[in-house]
Amino acid sequence: MRKGKILITDDEKDIRELLRDFLENEGYECQLAANAFEALEKFKAAADFDLLMSDIRMPGKTGLDLLEEVKALDDDVMVIMISAVKDIESAIAAMSKGAYDYVSKPFKLNEVAFVANKALEKRRLVLENKEYQKQLEKMVEERTGELKQALIELDKTYNFTLRAMVTALDTRDTETQGHSLRVVRFTQKLAELMNISDKNTLKVYEYGALLHDIGKIGIPDAILRKPDKLDREEWQIMKNHPTIGYNVLKRIKFLEDAAQIVLHHHEAFDGSGYPDGLSGERIPLGARIFHIADAIDAMTSDRPYKKALSFENAASELLKYSGTQFDPGIISIFAKTSLDFWIAEKMSIEDNIRHDRDLL
Repeated sequence: MRKGKILITDDEKDIRELLRDFLENEGYECQLAANAFEALEKFKAAADFDLLMSDIRMPGKTGLDLLEEVKALDDDVMVIMISAVKDIESAIAAMSKGAYDYVSKPFKLNEVAFVANKALEKRRLVLENKEYQKQLEKMVEERTGELKQALIELDKTYNFTLRAMVTALDTRDTETQGHSLRVVRFTQKLAELMNISDKNTLKVYEYGALLHDIGKIGIPDAILRKPDKLDREEWQIMKNHPTIGYNVLKRIKFLEDAAQIVLHHHEAFDGSGYPDGLSGERIPLGARIFHIADAIDAMTSDRPYKKALSFENAASELLKYSGTQFDPGIISIFAKTSLDFWIAEKMSIEDNIRHDRDLL
């Protein structure tokens, strides 16, 4: 078994041949170089030397120069400096530049073998550690990729389950079938126009919009399915649905933030909304965005007791109640966007809803 490949560099032929014969007898593979220039060429050409043994003093280029050059090519190569007694200080200095050790002339060959063996053992440990780190990083990368994919699949499962649940709820409330899925897209589009790009925030907005009416599971059918406008007592019962929805969702870890949108989606900018009468920026931003998305869909969709408004008339209503019912900053962003954009978006949403229903 090859113990290691050594490049021996010395301008004295007898010395380099002596070291070669001895080290090859010890089981090492050796190559010789008469100067630093030749050594550098051989080092570049072979690219598999484990150890460089180099004299310090050589004509043209010193062993210290060679040390720096080979270390720049392969930082893991072991270097042992060969020094005369008068060069001991230089040999020691070479260790601060990356040399592993030094041997001094005249040699004690058993000492040369001992130092070479120690150097190659260190190289073996260094390379094994690097390979271990490389494998560990690869394993972490693979596991991270698997985890990311698992989270993506989990998110898809959550999303599909929630949409199925909301679709089931929409079939109970015949007045608003498809409403929850439409307001999700309107909320997302408004957030995009506001340059909100954080994925976690957008996911909270998506879930909040999707589940905003989940509290209607606690509203009696006689009220929920009533084809006419609600009377005062019925309306008071209906106004409980944001709180019911919040209490359903707040205990679910990944829906905690979305639950705040559910709770406050009927708050008005001037404080006249419910359930808490919050005003201005005290209302969560997601709820303020959703409130406008909800109004867009409500006004542009047919209901049993009223026909859908055109987007032009709906936009006029939004502007009319800017600063009272709606956040004026968000309304101004809506107003700057062509109505054709919203009309096309609604048509696209309807197509997606039909597709989602086919999947369900």
